Amino acid sequence: MRSLVAAALLALLGLVGAQPRIHSDPAAPPSGTRGAPAPARLELVPAPDGNEVRFKVKEQLAVLTLPNVAVGTTSRITGAIVLQDGRVVPAESKFSVALDSLKSDRERRDGYIKRRTLETARFPTADLAITDLPGLSWPLPASGPLTFQIVGDLTVHGVTHPVTWQVTAEAKDGGYTGLAVTRVRFEDFGMEQPRVAIVLSVEDDIGLEYQFHLVPARP
Repeated sequence: MRSLVAAALLALLGLVGAQPRIHSDPAAPPSGTRGAPAPARLELVPAPDGNEVRFKVKEQLAVLTLPNVAVGTTSRITGAIVLQDGRVVPAESKFSVALDSLKSDRERRDGYIKRRTLETARFPTADLAITDLPGLSWPLPASGPLTFQIVGDLTVHGVTHPVTWQVTAEAKDGGYTGLAVTRVRFEDFGMEQPRVAIVLSVEDDIGLEYQFHLVPARP
């Protein structure tokens, strides 16, 4: 009888020893669940319409009693924002604006700014190199409002200056529309304030705006 019991115990121990061992991994997701897929690379580029860059400068013209806000605009904008795992890819996230295409309500002002202030013959573009997007959620939402910042280096008139843009936007129909604003000064870029007889004064403060419509780049 004792030999039969011993044999049964040995057989049972053999079955237990034959079971595969399960090693727990604290980093692994719980059984029955899958980890979220890694976010894909995203490249956003200007849509064919809905993009305009503006400058705004307060001036006092001799022919007007009250101060006037000079507004110059252009839609000649190229570039992209590239994100990888929610982070900006600085080497590929740049925008360029053709300054010789700026237009306001006065041709004389436009000509003076291009020749004397911006010197577009020597410095034809304004270039923004984006380094960070603080406050931008990832993955980007498919709809609804967004508020974040654009941090980067703006090069105008051959001088590079750090800038931070405040952005309000909306995700809709697969794209992103909104407004980015910042303020700079003439002296930030080594430029002199316009001085002509018809202009009594020009403030050193310049408002910059980018009314944008960005869409994913086609593969």
